[in-house]
Amino acid sequence: MSEGLLVYFAGSYYDGSVAGTDRHIADRLATGRDVLYVNPPVAVAARRRRPELAGTLARPPLDAAGPGLSVLTVRVPPARSRPGVYPLVVALTRHAVRRALRRLGRRAEAVIAANYDDVLGTAEGARTLFYATDDMVAGAPMMGLPVRTMIRAEARQLRRADVVAVVSPALRDRFAALGRTAELVPNGCDVAAYANVDDAPPPPDVPFTPADGPVAGFVGNINERTDIAILESVAAAGPLLLVGPRKPGFAPGRFDELIRRPTVRWVGKKPFAELPSYLRVIDVGITPYADTPFNQASFPLKTLEYLAAGRAVVSSELPATALLRSEPDGRELIRTARSPEEFARTVAEAAREPRTPGLTGRRRNFAARHDWSQRALALAGLLDNETREVSRA
Repeated sequence: MSEGLLVYFAGSYYDGSVAGTDRHIADRLATGRDVLYVNPPVAVAARRRRPELAGTLARPPLDAAGPGLSVLTVRVPPARSRPGVYPLVVALTRHAVRRALRRLGRRAEAVIAANYDDVLGTAEGARTLFYATDDMVAGAPMMGLPVRTMIRAEARQLRRADVVAVVSPALRDRFAALGRTAELVPNGCDVAAYANVDDAPPPPDVPFTPADGPVAGFVGNINERTDIAILESVAAAGPLLLVGPRKPGFAPGRFDELIRRPTVRWVGKKPFAELPSYLRVIDVGITPYADTPFNQASFPLKTLEYLAAGRAVVSSELPATALLRSEPDGRELIRTARSPEEFARTVAEAAREPRTPGLTGRRRNFAARHDWSQRALALAGLLDNETREVSRA
């Protein structure tokens, strides 16, 4: 371990409903250096309004999550994004981090800000990296955030960070237009987690049998990013399995009607460790993203996760998907579609392709080139101010 410590200001909770970029990256970084993972601030009394934070609030404010990894949770006043409250939230967060460092008896040698909060000045003398995992300016309306505020926050992060990294080509191009060069460090996948999908126990809450035909599946958060019309079209053609939490209020009426269909099974949120069982049932993994600026700047984790499980993939057309398809084997292993009707046809086409050991191996080998350990290595190289190969996809 290095003498100093890396402070990782996350954009998502370590114990969140779905293990995302922040947790995967922090876990891998912690194999080579000590990491302090700073959860997004939690409003006082959040437990009553946000049951999904139960795991986060069950931890002590400073907790050991594993070897070399500590998790810090900062309690702040409600309505933390309001102009009158936000400066206090920032001050409380910085104070909590400095106090945690004193308790750990460590200094911060590096800081990663994977969010847009004003935290890059928390540790004097530390090398700083702004890691943009989403286009928060484009996503501000969806998240109920003021667009102008996010524009200013983005400009501040780009100005203050020693180095900038992004997950997608669209974000790299956006920042270049703003005068800031960014390294491309895309999302990855946990290859080892899906190595034994075909030996996983069958899930008890999925009624599909081989007689029902090939199963299309979606694993992830079901929210405004999801194209409900694609789900409807795929479900009209054959069995559809949905695994993941639905955001309250998403597609009212339409989603309820969708899951009432006999060809559809929605099992809700599942722990990460149980996902292999559900992927065992799936023949074709789908990435049904709506055509929005926010999605165009994203890099979906699920596309690589399906491949790591040895499954066929059909995705909406995204710059990140085009990047993957530009690699060797990419076009053969990742299919894309534009309209809901084309999506359903392409899923049916993918389902007809026999899942031979050779094809499964090619899919998993493709995913292995994008393991999270490679992404963490790239970020560590940027923090250490070394010249390392940063994966192009």
